Amino acid sequence: MRHMVRGRNLTRTSSHRKALMKNLATSLFEHKSIVTTEAKAKELRPYAEKLITKARVALQKEKLGTLPSGQTIDIHSRRIVGRHIRNKAVLQELFDTIAPAVAERNGGYTRIVKLGFARGDAAREAIIQLVDFGPEQDGQVSLKRKKASAKKKTNAKAPKAPKVSKEAKDADTTSKKASKAKETIADKSEEVVEKVEEVKAQANEVIETAEAKAETTVNDVVEDITEEAKEISSEENINPEDKA
Repeated sequence: MRHMVRGRNLTRTSSHRKALMKNLATSLFEHKSIVTTEAKAKELRPYAEKLITKARVALQKEKLGTLPSGQTIDIHSRRIVGRHIRNKAVLQELFDTIAPAVAERNGGYTRIVKLGFARGDAAREAIIQLVDFGPEQDGQVSLKRKKASAKKKTNAKAPKAPKVSKEAKDADTTSKKASKAKETIADKSEEVVEKVEEVKAQANEVIETAEAKAETTVNDVVEDITEEAKEISSEENINPEDKA
């Protein structure tokens, strides 16, 4: 029975567990954020924060000049942290980039965000990230694990268009109907104007023909009257003897 034993076993031997913590801490300092199981993230948090604290204290000693004479870099702290972080580039990143960023923090350098259950074995997943290098958290924000492979990137679908509300759709349809109604009214008004012009032209032709006919009839009547008058006058001028 494992009574009063500190930490999680993680179903590993002590040497395997130490190697796991070293590798996880190295990945965390390199990428600033990693996805792992919730138990591993909780076990890694104090392990990584102790290493960050050593780097932060070493930076303060270097700034204050409290190192042994002739030293400008805290070599002792780098060697102690180097026992856990075997990658020289990541060790340099920890002391030169991460330590200055957390110089004003007194602990709490990391953040754990739960992701839920994994698809395969239903293990509880979580993200552990450095607070000063991750996105700002305003309230409860769920960070989902991004599983993007090369095939998914090549076969990526086009982004979906944002959804439009019913009111916007109704307004759009009404505006389209109004524009169509305006177009039809304009077309009909043009047709009416054309018909009115045709009717005016026909009326003018009728009036002209009527005037022409009236002139001809008047002239004919006048000619007939004058001829009759001439005949009457010629008959009156005949002598009475000739009549007898």
